[in-house]
Amino acid sequence: MGDTTLPEPLVDALVFDWGGVMTVSVPEFVGAWLHAEAIDRDVYGRIMREWLSRDAQPGNPVFRLETGELSVREFERLLAAELITTSGAKVDENGLLRRMFGGASPDPAMVELVRKARAAGLHTALLSNSWGEGYPKDLLIELFDTVVISGRVGLRKPDERIYRHTLEQIGVPADRAVFFDDAPINVEAAHAVGMHAFRHTNADTTRAHLATLGVTL
Repeated sequence: MGDTTLPEPLVDALVFDWGGVMTVSVPEFVGAWLHAEAIDRDVYGRIMREWLSRDAQPGNPVFRLETGELSVREFERLLAAELITTSGAKVDENGLLRRMFGGASPDPAMVELVRKARAAGLHTALLSNSWGEGYPKDLLIELFDTVVISGRVGLRKPDERIYRHTLEQIGVPADRAVFFDDAPINVEAAHAVGMHAFRHTNADTTRAHLATLGVTL
């Protein structure tokens, strides 16, 4: 019989974003919140483009929230002041982010993928831009060897420094790590520091990308 030994993986560490990668898609849970509170979608979209797009000005509220310079409470006040509802009701600023992310449940297929990766001896890491600290702590402990959250380190994706910091925490060179994010700009930044990087759309495509690196899960 021929040798059935699998080739050694090309990477030692798998790095994942949280919202939209380890959870259900962002349009899914944000869309549910917009519908539930009758938020004007066009207005919300305009604000997010101003605060999150490639052309967003440094120092805007999302930038400061994600780097820990702005408190959740202050961000909620600023965002609520910009939003309008189709019903004419005022948007309640108290607990706004908790409600917005209320439907951001973990994706069972991705949870299982990361469990298998860690059990196979691969180093698993989370690299997330934080909108507060609403992460399921027990699940993070179970799934990840390394956790890097932007608000804790004062850096945010796509700043290349946060990728380099993550690699230092993991203890591997860039070309031995692979990164998955749902935002193309964050994937491009990971590429720029030498990591393998792919845009995540679902667990099946992410598993297929890993297979190209010799990681079969």
